Order: sequence, then C-alpha cells, then structure tokens
Amino acid sequence: MPHAETPGTEAVPATRMRWWTELPLILLVYACYSAGRLVVRGDVSDAVDHGLALLRIEKALYLNAEHPLNRLFTREPWIGIPADFWYASLHYLVTPALLVWLFRSRAVRYRAARTWLMTSTFIGLIGFTLLPTCPPRLLDPSHGFVDTMAYYSSWGWWGGEASAPRGLGGMTNQYAAMPSLHVGWALWCGVILWKYGRGRWARTAAVVYPLVTTIVVMGTANHYFLDALAGAAVMGAGYLLAPHVTRYADVVKARFRIGATAVPAVSSGPDTAIVSDGCQTSAGERIPRQRQPESRYGAEPGASPTDAGEGAPAPAR
Repeated sequence: MPHAETPGTEAVPATRMRWWTELPLILLVYACYSAGRLVVRGDVSDAVDHGLALLRIEKALYLNAEHPLNRLFTREPWIGIPADFWYASLHYLVTPALLVWLFRSRAVRYRAARTWLMTSTFIGLIGFTLLPTCPPRLLDPSHGFVDTMAYYSSWGWWGGEASAPRGLGGMTNQYAAMPSLHVGWALWCGVILWKYGRGRWARTAAVVYPLVTTIVVMGTANHYFLDALAGAAVMGAGYLLAPHVTRYADVVKARFRIGATAVPAVSSGPDTAIVSDGCQTSAGERIPRQRQPESRYGAEPGASPTDAGEGAPAPAR
C-alpha cells in the first residue's frame, strides 16, 4: 500500500547538518568577502570614472533617484539617522539570524539557501574585482552628494569611512559599490521570509526589508540605483548556479569519502602459502581418499562399503 505523505511535512535530509561544520564554512566565506574588499582596492581614478559613468547612464534613463533621496536624508535627521543605523547594522544581523533560523527549523531547506547565498557572494566579489566603483558619497562635492554617515557620525559608532567603526575605515574597500550586496543579501532575506516564514508579519517583512534597504543605500549615498539592480542580478545568477555547485560539492565529498575508506587488497607475497593451488571443488564433491565422518552408531543398514566409508568392514555373507 503506497504511503501518503502528510501535507506540510518535510523529508529528513540524508546528511544531517552540524553547526560545528557549518560555522567555520560561513566564517570562511565571510573572511573571503572581507579580504576581497580589502585586497582588491582598484585604481581610484578608474573607480571614479566608473561611478560617473553609472551616474550618466542613470540620468539618460531618468533613473537618478539618488539625489532627491540623499537631500531628504540630509535635511531630515529623523530619517537620515535611522537610515544610517539600518545601513551599518542590519546587513550583518538579519542575514545570519535567518541562516540560524533555517538551520534550526528548516534543516531540509538550509543547505540550498546557504549555497545560494554563498555562491552569490562570490559572484559579487568578482564584480568588486573587475569593476571597482566609487560610491556617490566619495564623488567630488560638485556632484551634489552628501555622505550622511559622516554627516551624522556623532550619533553612531561609524566614522566618515563607510559603515566601518571609527578608526577601522582603512580596513575596508570603499570602492566596492558595484554590485550592492546590501541589496542582494536583503533580497535573499526577503525570498527566505516569503517562502518559509509564517504569518502576515513574515510576508510583510519579506517585502519591506529589501525595499527599504534599496532606498537606504541610495539615500545615504553609498550606492547608485544601478548598483542595486546589479545586486539583484547577482542573486539571480547565484540562484541559478547554486544547484550545480551543490552537485559538484556532493561529487567531491563522495570521492573524498571513497578515498578515505578504501581498504587496499592483500597481495600474495612469495612466502604466502597457497592452499588450493588453483584447484576448486564443486558443492558436494569429495577429494579422493577423503574419509567421511562415521555415524555415531555405525553405517546405516544396507549401506555399501563406499557409503559407509572405506575403512568399514564388508557385510558378512
């Protein structure tokens, strides 16, 4: 009788995830992300040229929403200060929190979601490498942008160099504006909340969080609108590549396990005794002159000398 699966239940993953193996992996990816931003600084003049090119494209397409948002955030502290806190903190709090939540309550979905996030992050690092881009806040003031995080730096822990704490701005790559992983990671969070969250609040947060993050990165003059679009495109590419990355990781893991558990065959050396010397006997076949075990009470009545064994006496005539 076929087993009917209860709706809403999820299959148990074949290999249970362990936090002590997942945590080093996530820390490794984050270290690569931070190191990539630090090492690949790019040429400043090229980064400025790329930023100005993006600004010209947006103006030609009437997509230049950065200027009005930045003026609003600068003019209204009750908007600008919370936006700076949003930019400086939620990026590093919400994403790990959702990873932990998936790991604990949606284990069967966790690996695919984690692989999607990590694959997209590595694609973003490639973007930082190939296209260093100056954010709006670092352009010449004649372009009309104000760095709100520097403007309101007395309210938070950050200084005048991106969202880094005071004194640590030199450890970040401030020309890694393209793509915006702030927007990309927020979009990942929105999809996870929409698919696996329960209740109206989860659906609402799934829409509000990436949308507000997109507004914040432009209003604080940290990203262009095209940076936000590129962040969404990176997440789309990571989503498409994640199944292939998972399959490749499974192949590598299987080969590693086979290589680790393989037992070498015992080879017969010159001193090894060969018992059968290549001779084989079929089932029930006796080797010549082999004595059969006698019955406890002698041979069965009517048995021939052969059946009773060669050592048995012949029956009296």
